[in-house]
Amino acid sequence: MNKIEHIGIAVKDLNEANALYSKIFNQLPYKTEEVASEHVSTSFFKAGESKIELLEATNPESAIAKFIEKKGEGIHHIAFDVEDIYSEIARLKKEGFTILNDQPKKGADNKLVCFVHPKSANGVLIELCQEIK
Repeated sequence: MNKIEHIGIAVKDLNEANALYSKIFNQLPYKTEEVASEHVSTSFFKAGESKIELLEATNPESAIAKFIEKKGEGIHHIAFDVEDIYSEIARLKKEGFTILNDQPKKGADNKLVCFVHPKSANGVLIELCQEIK
């Protein structure tokens, strides 16, 4: 794993959250995007080399909607940048981690992504990200 790629924050209202985080970072989000397969709208802010991803549910059955219903708004996941997502999935499975999707899927910000179940990672949802080239 190379670095923390971003921290994902679940929000109820993306427009309100964008206004708040624009004040915090003194800048507008550099990107907004809908990920239809995950039923979310996202926006991204940069803080130095790090990124913050805000996620709003577009469907009440989405993972983000369920997360907010159960835990409220807040940190949803930590994403790590990897060189080879396929080998990382295999390595983590071999180490005993539960992987939520065996094959990477297209995520936001031009990335292939997969997730490590929080029950096998001390309650933290971990996302692996590889830039699509």
